[in-house]
Amino acid sequence: MPVTRQQLFQTLADLGIETETIGHPAVFTVAESDKVEIALPGAHTKNLFLRDDKGALFLVIANTETRVDLKALSKRLGAGRFSFGKPELLMETLSVTPGSVTAFATINDTGNRVKIIFDEALMAAPSVNCHPLENTATTNIARDDLLRFIRSTGHEPQVMVLTAS
Repeated sequence: MPVTRQQLFQTLADLGIETETIGHPAVFTVAESDKVEIALPGAHTKNLFLRDDKGALFLVIANTETRVDLKALSKRLGAGRFSFGKPELLMETLSVTPGSVTAFATINDTGNRVKIIFDEALMAAPSVNCHPLENTATTNIARDDLLRFIRSTGHEPQVMVLTAS
C-alpha cells in the first residue's frame, strides 16, 4: 500500500525533520508551477523518471533551471540509453502519478529498484522544494534533511553534474 501524504509527514517528524508545506492548485509541469506563486524559500525541482535500455530505473532530481543532458548523464552513470519511464512503471515503483513525481516518493520504493540522482546545482541550495507525493502542494525541506530522508528509505543518493561537460 503506498504511503500517504500524512504518513510521509509523520515519517519526517519521526526523523526529527522540520518542513513547511503550502497548498496550491494542481501543477503537472515546471511551466505550470512557474505560474503558481509559492512563498517558500529554496530551490524548486523538476523530476525525471527514467529507464535505460537495460531496464535500470533512475529518478533524476534537478533544479528547475538545469538543462539535463540525458546522453551525457547516461555515460557518467554507465547506464544504457535513457527513455522516460511509463506511467504504469512509475506507479509500480514509486506509487505516484506523472506530475507528482518527487524525491519523497523514494519512501514507496521498498524494493530499492530506483537509483536516485541529484543535480549538483540543486544541492548548492540550502533548502529544496518538492511535492509531498501530490502535485497540489509544495514542501520545503533543508537540503541535508532531504538527503537524510532519502537514506532512511534505503537509497544512497548520488550528486552529479547533469549538464553537458
